[in-house]
Amino acid sequence: MMNKILLIIAGLIVAAGLTIGAPKVISTIRGIRNNNPLNIRLGESWQGLSPTQTDKSFAQFISPEYGIRAGAKNLMTYASRGVNTIEKIISTWAPPNENDTEAYIKSVVSQTGFSRTKTISKSAGDYLPLIKAIIRHENGINPYSDETIAAGIALA
Repeated sequence: MMNKILLIIAGLIVAAGLTIGAPKVISTIRGIRNNNPLNIRLGESWQGLSPTQTDKSFAQFISPEYGIRAGAKNLMTYASRGVNTIEKIISTWAPPNENDTEAYIKSVVSQTGFSRTKTISKSAGDYLPLIKAIIRHENGINPYSDETIAAGIALA
């Protein structure tokens, strides 16, 4: 019985893409594997891109901080166009033709505690909880510390 429980636990760890005692998290989750936890599409020549791009749709970065930086830069560009509330940001980030945008907005609102119409500002420190919520929604998990996310935001 104990061996069966251990096998189930080991299977869950592998399914989550984590290895115990390894120097680096290895994941089957695309955004985590690509160091692109916000799932930024290919197309821009982002700072910190991995020299080899094997994913045909999403950018691959040399570290998660650079993937987070790209997401923060997108949020800054959105803000400059007046796309600065959770409702507007997520409607642009995850349009209804590709996503259940309303469910995504509700997920981010629930995780951040912000209203859907709150004006989001990098200078007010709103990017950390917003990016954490987007990472979790995009990947099903958020394996990154606040320090890692803050470092990515600081690079923007």
